[in-house]
Amino acid sequence: MRRLEGQAADAFVATLENRGSRFDDIEPAVRKTVDDVRRNGDAALLKYAHHFDGLDSEQRVRVRESEMKAAWKQAPAQLKTALQKAAKNIRQFCEWQKPKAWTKSRGGSSLAQLIRPLDSVGCYVPGGRFPLVSTLLMTVIPAQVAGVRNIRVVSPRPSAEVLAAAAMLGVEEFYRVGGAQAIAALAYGTETIPRVNKIVGPGNLYVTTAKKLVAFDCSIDMLAGPTEVVIVSSKGKPGFIAADLVAQAEHDPETLAVFITTSRKLARAVEDQLQWAGRDKNAIAQQSLASRGAILIADSREQAFEWANRIAPEHITIEKKDLSLVRNAGSVFIGDYSAQAAGDYASGPNHVLPTAGAARFRGGLSVMDFVKVISVQELSSAGLRKLAPTIVGLADTEGLRAHAESIRVRCPGA
Repeated sequence: MRRLEGQAADAFVATLENRGSRFDDIEPAVRKTVDDVRRNGDAALLKYAHHFDGLDSEQRVRVRESEMKAAWKQAPAQLKTALQKAAKNIRQFCEWQKPKAWTKSRGGSSLAQLIRPLDSVGCYVPGGRFPLVSTLLMTVIPAQVAGVRNIRVVSPRPSAEVLAAAAMLGVEEFYRVGGAQAIAALAYGTETIPRVNKIVGPGNLYVTTAKKLVAFDCSIDMLAGPTEVVIVSSKGKPGFIAADLVAQAEHDPETLAVFITTSRKLARAVEDQLQWAGRDKNAIAQQSLASRGAILIADSREQAFEWANRIAPEHITIEKKDLSLVRNAGSVFIGDYSAQAAGDYASGPNHVLPTAGAARFRGGLSVMDFVKVISVQELSSAGLRKLAPTIVGLADTEGLRAHAESIRVRCPGA
């Protein structure tokens, strides 16, 4: 990792502040795939699934429930226990998070908020280098807590572990497809995969680009890119800091890993720990730390958090006294023992988080992503009469005479 301070550090933060997501290079190819599936349904979906997802000609796109149940039955006891405990914590956090319906009355008006779940969602679980059972938990459980009736999971080459997790959660629809073709199928529907109201979950650049392209036809959660970790500390344990940097860096060669401190002594100690950690031959982590990793030396606590908030990272670890200084982050971890991996798996909050600076305007995936908040209003005759002068005055100002007349017909003389 490079070490920067002063103007060099500020310039580095400026480049990160404007990093955004990279779609231009591959968007034409992804658009071709999305349009093909939209027009030709299963014929196109199967073509891409055989070519990119390794779908065998004898395999069905939809995974049988019996296959998922068999995967659960054959899963090691240790995995079953871990999945059950993680799911319990995630579900409890979602229950706490769920918005509430309410009704209030004032001056002849009864006003209410209804909470209604989406009818259908598609959960994308990457197939890549690792069996991401945690992503299945993080996308399916909040949808279940929200009350979504139709939950459709897509994943290329699903591992036995992922299928076991799906069985544990009671997933009924699981399709062994991925990439842009899976996103298009969820957004527009095919003969095999019904369309959904919303698509959630992380994916590679092709998946993310496809989500961008369908976003005006089907709601999406966010454009989640490579993992990001920022740690701000001047008194933390060097070994713990280095361990979190390496842990997140092993997700992807494009991981952004930044340590910000006011202590040169701690910066050197973390560098030493990173060199030691690099001996385990974690090639992905080494590559990302070398290409996108940095240690930034700040002049003050205020400058450290100015940089952190400008970066708006996916994950940030801080000291407890600094929580009020965090404005932009996907998820916050406080203190030496709040390992970021705890949030990736089992502490409860969601690990599907905003990247590429999107933490400036939204938080991580939550139950709120799976519900609609619907307003309700009921006015009595007296209640409408109280509001009539205000409504008529504003309607006349806007030149909308029929609006004003709809009030006057109910409240003569208004």
